[in-house]
Amino acid sequence: MKKMILVLAASFCSAFSFANMQIDSIPPIILSVTITGPNNLDIKFSEPVEQTSAEQILNYTLVENANHPTYGIRDNANLSLVHLVFTTLFTERINYEISLTGIQDLYANSIHDSTFKFVLYQPMPYDIVIDEIMADPTPSNGLPEVEWLEMRNVSPFDININGWKLAKSSGKSGPLANRILKPDSVLIVCSSGSVTGLSVYGTTVSVTSFPSLSNTGDMISLLAPDGRTIHAVNYTDDWYHNELKKQGGWSLEMIDINNPCSGIDNWSASININGATPGKINSIDAMNIDDYSPKLVRAFAPDSLHVVLYFNEPMDSLSAMNPLHYQIDNGIGNPISVLPMAPLFDKVILQVAIPFRENVIYNLSVSALTDCISNPIGSFNTTRFGIASLPDSFDVVVNEILFNPKNDGVDYVELYNRSNKMINLKNIHIANLNTSSVIDNIIALPDDGYLFFPKQIMAFTTNSSMVKRDYVSNHPDNIINVNDLPSFNDDEGNVILLNEQGKIIDKLSYKDDWHFKLLDDVEGVALERINYDSKTQDENNWHSAAATVGFGTPADKNSQCMDNNILTGTINVSPKIISPNNDGIDDVASINYSFPEPGYVANIIIFDISGNRVKHLQTNALCGSQGSYTWDGLNDKHQSISTGQYIVYTEVFNVKGTVKRFKNCITVVNTKM
Repeated sequence: MKKMILVLAASFCSAFSFANMQIDSIPPIILSVTITGPNNLDIKFSEPVEQTSAEQILNYTLVENANHPTYGIRDNANLSLVHLVFTTLFTERINYEISLTGIQDLYANSIHDSTFKFVLYQPMPYDIVIDEIMADPTPSNGLPEVEWLEMRNVSPFDININGWKLAKSSGKSGPLANRILKPDSVLIVCSSGSVTGLSVYGTTVSVTSFPSLSNTGDMISLLAPDGRTIHAVNYTDDWYHNELKKQGGWSLEMIDINNPCSGIDNWSASININGATPGKINSIDAMNIDDYSPKLVRAFAPDSLHVVLYFNEPMDSLSAMNPLHYQIDNGIGNPISVLPMAPLFDKVILQVAIPFRENVIYNLSVSALTDCISNPIGSFNTTRFGIASLPDSFDVVVNEILFNPKNDGVDYVELYNRSNKMINLKNIHIANLNTSSVIDNIIALPDDGYLFFPKQIMAFTTNSSMVKRDYVSNHPDNIINVNDLPSFNDDEGNVILLNEQGKIIDKLSYKDDWHFKLLDDVEGVALERINYDSKTQDENNWHSAAATVGFGTPADKNSQCMDNNILTGTINVSPKIISPNNDGIDDVASINYSFPEPGYVANIIIFDISGNRVKHLQTNALCGSQGSYTWDGLNDKHQSISTGQYIVYTEVFNVKGTVKRFKNCITVVNTKM
């Protein structure tokens, strides 16, 4: 009886095993191939693999050179993982392919003959670019009203973005999750609350602490896990090139993804009807080749051992790191260290061994540098710098002011450095008086490494692009943007220059009737200083900019500027012929005086050839030891006079009773009569 029970039990167990047991007939497949060292490779399979076949080195072949590994080891803890070691080292940024055969799983299922591509690759700058930015999504043109940006892989390699972050000056986002971004694929990045609305347009991921994107402009960077900057964009709302679209609802798109460093020239507003193209090719995608050489714009020494170089575009950080590419005169030579500054790499810090001396202007030249797409630096490769001094009274003066711009234009103020000092612009402030005659509306000038050199002219405005549009300048780089300017009224107003201690350096109170009296319309006409060294608050030292220069000379020598050509002990009138038609050529006469001592008082009268008084130019005017007065060629009623010869009669006297009289001839050619 017991024997029968045993037989039945055995039969039952046998029947149970065959009925319920599932046989594995699926061969293993390759999930990933990862380079873990200079000649080490890890292969991960879809399931545990049998040890003997997994460690057989002949089952693995590198297709490029037919090499087999020197040995293979199945991982003790993870039976799906095999570690291989080769004799030759892998070369970076080379596509490899490995062939596998004969490898079995634990149920003797052999892998199908397979190949798998891999690469030893560390992402380089600009391999992934930020190619679209939705900074101001409101009002919507059809897309969710949320901020986002788009990343595109422009390299020929798969890139794992695990651990990558977005960064602003205010901080960094959380890391991106483990994800392979394939060549020419895009990824929408946003906050977690925006994923649902955006994912219908393409692959979308979120990061914690997604950086808020300012509507008017911001700098956003893409960082690799080791902190290297892969791409950075410093956008402003000028990049839209469209006054309507910058009001909101439209994204900024990169035009040419192979030209990632050109800034405003390679970005514009989307033209897609929905306002943007998340997850798709940009609506303005096109070739936009940058073949312009980079320029060295300026240099600034923050202390006696360092100098910061400013370029007009991002530079190649590798070429910029070589100290032999920089040369400084006056015995300095090459720097001892060089640091390209992330994230844009448009600045480079040099450290020198020999300290810079005060009151010495140094010349710096660069060579063999390239921009981020390998354009070599051109002829704009030299600049000057030095140790800055603090400005004092009358070191810097107001030299020109546009207070009544064109309807679509902006004000500007031009300054002239009269001194022999190199002055840091951050030590100068522009202000004016409020209705209570108290200094107010104090505006700081740029503090990003601007030196104001002796006898240099600089203009300041809230929109340099508009000023360059309306006026021609031979020195456009010296038309500087500021965040704001004090308000300058069209009829009358004032401008005050302060140093860092709040001391007044110069002050001008202007009136619109200082303009040339025969101008029918002074809108868009700048008021220019005639003589740098004469008093600022003197109506006769100001004149309308000439018509021949477009009524303004921002950052250039004034069209009405006169140099002092004074003869000692005499009065000299120049030029001898004037034509007061506001063409910028001999519009005004300068009556220059020079006396052996100050304290003389002058009366100046203009007579015609018949002895009739035409203009009473000065009455009991107190003179210095030298100086000048100007005559605009008009009579006492501010009217034009006839073409002909005139006499400039000057009588001077002092408190001692000494009297001197001078007569100078001048010819007036009037083309407006």
